Amino acid sequence: MNPALARLIAAQICLHACMTGIRLAAPLLALRQGFSGLAVGFLLALFALTQVFLALPAGRYADRHGLRKPVTGSVVMAVLGAGLAAAFPVYPVLCVSALLTGGATGIAVIALQRHVGRAAEGSTQLKQVFSWLALGPALSNFIGPFAAGIMIDYAGSSSGDLVGYRVAFGLMALLPLATWMLVQGVQELPPIHLAAGAARPRVWDLLHDPVLRRLLLVNWFLSSCWDVHTFVVPILGHERGLSASTIGSILGGFAIAAAVVRMAMPLVAERLREWAVITGAMWMTAALFALYPLLPSAATMGMCSILLGLALGSVQPMIMSTLHQITPEHRHGEALGLRLMSINASSVMMPLLFGFASAYVGVAGLFWVVGVVVGGGSRTAWQLKTASFTAFTADKTP
Repeated sequence: MNPALARLIAAQICLHACMTGIRLAAPLLALRQGFSGLAVGFLLALFALTQVFLALPAGRYADRHGLRKPVTGSVVMAVLGAGLAAAFPVYPVLCVSALLTGGATGIAVIALQRHVGRAAEGSTQLKQVFSWLALGPALSNFIGPFAAGIMIDYAGSSSGDLVGYRVAFGLMALLPLATWMLVQGVQELPPIHLAAGAARPRVWDLLHDPVLRRLLLVNWFLSSCWDVHTFVVPILGHERGLSASTIGSILGGFAIAAAVVRMAMPLVAERLREWAVITGAMWMTAALFALYPLLPSAATMGMCSILLGLALGSVQPMIMSTLHQITPEHRHGEALGLRLMSINASSVMMPLLFGFASAYVGVAGLFWVVGVVVGGGSRTAWQLKTASFTAFTADKTP
């Protein structure tokens, strides 16, 4: 891993940890203040909602301005969001904080992914750099909540006032400043200038390409599997009388496995084929979803969770590598924004759909239905094998 990539991964971790820390602290504070579970669910949805609307404009902005300007704007949004929560720890301000920090994370990740993809040379290096970059969210999902939790528990007074929460939000406001400093040391790539008189790019031009449509559909299938696992395992564990720590360990095994497979992938990137990894992950996920509700103990559920983490954790680098190969260089940011928009729209809607579905078909039925859907969708991933990655070759140099 070269030093520039290491700086970008660290920058991503700091900004993403700000959001994940607030995503832990804000709901806990809302519950402490007596708000309902519905209000807390609405608060959590706001972290993804902003990205649905900002992702596409953010991608286009990154295409025009490169890395530093979008990241600087993200840092300002994140610091403002966390700072407001520290100064005014009340529910309406927490909602604003969720919108700002969630949006900031989305804008920054598009700019970072675009920069890393443009800097890579060839398919093998694309797979390597996106495997390393995908470690960032895995680490920040631990660092942010852990740091916020420590501040809440130990920085507050014994009387139970808001000091611990204020300190937690204040610490989260400092993390994006490290992101800004890290990015300053990364050299911008040469800008891409459109030809004079060229037509203004439209998102429908990208969506007209069947390969990109297949890729986005596959990405949606697999991100939904990630969401359903996070949603259903606590319910399944509660039904079986498992403790909170045991349920957390099962989900933790999933996260660790996803991180481990991403660490291993750069070592064998030259031997990996994007379509094969994605198709295999879909088959493996479908099989594991079929088994999951039938497993009798926490230990077997934990093993299944680890295997599922290995399967789903391997997908993002392959998706990102394929995306950069099939889209024109001057529209990488827009394509990344389109991908992020679809993922976050799913994250907003899917928990509601899962809740309704589980009421009618049960938890086991939900696993099986999603397993059938992702298994059937593997045919779409298989079609990427014969798809030409030069669909936009004529458009690569505007």
